[in-house]
Amino acid sequence: EMRKLLYVAALFVAASCASGPPPDEVAAQAAKVYYDQLLAGKYDQYVDGFYCPDSLPDSYREQLIVNAKMFVGQQQDEHRGIREVRIVNAKADTARHVADVFLVFAYGDSTTEQIVVPMVEQEGVWYMR
Repeated sequence: EMRKLLYVAALFVAASCASGPPPDEVAAQAAKVYYDQLLAGKYDQYVDGFYCPDSLPDSYREQLIVNAKMFVGQQQDEHRGIREVRIVNAKADTARHVADVFLVFAYGDSTTEQIVVPMVEQEGVWYMR
């Protein structure tokens, strides 16, 4: 009886590992993490969330970090900042390893805005495009 139970448990684990969460869900969570890092002031980690087939020159990476800081500052001025990022939806094209993630910014002034974040999967990791 115990052996049968272990066998069933092993089958369940194997099945769950093989499928894992759906790609659109993984892409959506990745996009949210990148934007949460942006809001937390971790601009370098946010910038590292962009897909770059070649390593970025330091000067260009620095410019992207400056742009990220400016974006957050602009949202602060216009909407009293982004308070929260929520996932609305995601659509993945598994054959092409791409996804569109739909996020909502909840602003400090009680307004919201939906954005689309195009994502690309590279070696099992989802990056922003």
